[in-house]
Amino acid sequence: MALFEVEDLVEDCIPLLVAFAAGLIGPTAFVAVRGYLRAWRVPFTRCFQEPGKALDQGISERFTNAVTAVRGKLTLKANEYRKRLDRGERGDLPFERVVECNIGNPQALGQKPITFVRQVLALMDYPDLIKMAFMDEKKGAALAALFAPDAIERAKLLLQKIPGGTGAYSESQGALYVREQIAKFIEARDGYAADAADIYLTDGASEAVKLALQVCLRDATDCILLPIPQYPLYSGSINLYGGSFEGYYLDEDGGSWALSQPELRRAITAARLKGRCPRALAVINPGNPTGNTLTEANMREIVKVCAEEKLVLLADEVYQSNLYMAAKPFVSFRKVVRDLGYTPETFELFSFHSISKGFFGECGRRGGYVECFGIAAEAKAAIYKMIALGLCANVAGQVVTEIMVNPPPPLSPSFATFDNERQILLDSLKRRANYFCDAFNKMEGVSCNPAEGALYLFPKIDLPPRALQAAKDEGVQPDAFYADKLLDATGICIVPGSGFKQRPGTHHLRFAFLPSEEAIAGVVGKMQEFHARFMAEWSESVEVLTGSSANAYAKLDA
Repeated sequence: MALFEVEDLVEDCIPLLVAFAAGLIGPTAFVAVRGYLRAWRVPFTRCFQEPGKALDQGISERFTNAVTAVRGKLTLKANEYRKRLDRGERGDLPFERVVECNIGNPQALGQKPITFVRQVLALMDYPDLIKMAFMDEKKGAALAALFAPDAIERAKLLLQKIPGGTGAYSESQGALYVREQIAKFIEARDGYAADAADIYLTDGASEAVKLALQVCLRDATDCILLPIPQYPLYSGSINLYGGSFEGYYLDEDGGSWALSQPELRRAITAARLKGRCPRALAVINPGNPTGNTLTEANMREIVKVCAEEKLVLLADEVYQSNLYMAAKPFVSFRKVVRDLGYTPETFELFSFHSISKGFFGECGRRGGYVECFGIAAEAKAAIYKMIALGLCANVAGQVVTEIMVNPPPPLSPSFATFDNERQILLDSLKRRANYFCDAFNKMEGVSCNPAEGALYLFPKIDLPPRALQAAKDEGVQPDAFYADKLLDATGICIVPGSGFKQRPGTHHLRFAFLPSEEAIAGVVGKMQEFHARFMAEWSESVEVLTGSSANAYAKLDA
C-alpha cells in the first residue's frame, strides 16, 4: 500500500482497489491504469455506467451557455399561449392572439413572398409542369397564364445547372453556377472581382457564421470581439465551441449606435489583460438588435484596426437591403477593405449574406453564403470539410440565393412586378419603423433611436425602483421581468435587451417592427396602455399598493 496515496484511492481508485484485493489485477496493472486515469483527469467511477440511461447522466457543460434569447423562455411561453388559443382554450387570457415581435420572421407576420421567387421555386419543385407544357399545347397555354416567361426560363436554366434540381444533393461547397452568380453580384456591388472558389453556400447565414467562428477558435484563450449589444448567435456559438469573447460597446447616447475606435482598442486591451488572444472582430451592419448603419468613415477605422491588430473581420451584412436613410447607403466591408488598398495577402475577411432578410424574407428556405477573402487554404479546407459532413446546403435555399443576387433585370417580363413588390415592402418597413419609434419615444421612461436599417428597434427603458427590486426577487433581469408581464397582458412577444447584453445599469427591449401596417395601431395601442399601467403600478408606494401583483394588472381588451 505504500505505493499509493490514500487520498488518491478515495478519489479515483476504490473500484481498482477492490479488483486488486480480489486478485483480479496485479500491482503492475493497478499502477498503469491508475496513472492513465490521473493523466487524463477522469475519475475512475465515470468509466462505469451509472443506473439509468446514458444521457440521463448529463451532457457537456458547453451547452449551458449556448443560449439564444430570441428563441428563449419568453418564446416558449408564447408558443404555449398560441397552442391554447388554437385549441379554443382561451380561458382567462386577456388576448385573442399572440403577436411575434421577437424575431425577424417576416412571412410569419403576413409579409407576401416575392412572386418571381415562388414561381421559379414551384417550377423547380415540380419540373414536370415544364415538360407537360412542352408536349401539350393547351397545357403550355395554361402554364403561360400562370407563370411569367422569364420565371419559366430561369427554372429551366437552374434545372440544367443544378442536376437533379431541388431534390438532389449539390456539390458540398454549393452549386458552381450559383456561386458564380454570387461572385458577379459581389463584383457589381463593390467594383472588385470575386472568385466563386472563395464562396460557400450554407443553410442560412447563421451556419456560415458558425463555420467561421469554428476556424477562428483554437482553444479557450482565443477571443472574438463582439459588439454590445450583440446577436446571441455569436456568444452562444463561441461558448459552445470552447472559445471566449470580449465585448465592445456601441455608442447609444450619440444617437446612432456608432462604433468608436478608442472603445474598440479598449476591448482589445481588456481581452489581453485577461490572458486572451484576440483573433477576430465581429461587426453586424446594418445592426441587429440596434438597427444602426455604420458610416463609411467609421468602417475605415474598423478595417485599419483589424489590419494593425491582425484580426480576422467577420462582416455580418444580411440586412444590406434593409436601409431607411438615404444619407447612409450600404457599403460592404469588402469594398472598404479593397478601397484602402488591402489585398487577400494582407487582410482576412469573412462576409455573410442571407435570403432570410432584405425584402425576400425567405427564412424557412435557409439560404445564405459566406465569402472568404484572404482566408488561409487550411481554414477554407476545414470549412469545406464541415459542410461536407452534412453533404451540402439545401438546394431550394441555393435557388433563392441565386435569385437574390441575380434578380429579373430591367425590361424583363417580371421586372416591373419584382421591383414594385420590392419598393412597396421597403417603403412599408420604413413607415413601420418610424411609427413604432415615435410610439416608444412617447412612453414614460422610454427612449428609442430611429432605425437606420435592419428590422429592429432597441428602445431603452428606465424602470421604477420597485420593478427593479421585484425582478431581483424573482431572479430575472428587469427587462425580462417587463417583457414577461407584457406577454401575459397583451400577447405581444418581444425580446429583453439583456438577452443581447448591454451596458451595465441599462435595460432595453428588442422589437421587430414586422406587424402589418393594418395591425400597427392595435399593437401600439396595447403596448402603450400596458406600459402606462405597468409604470403606474410599479411607481406606487408600498403603502398604496394592495393585492397581488397579478391582481393589479387589469385585463387589456383583446
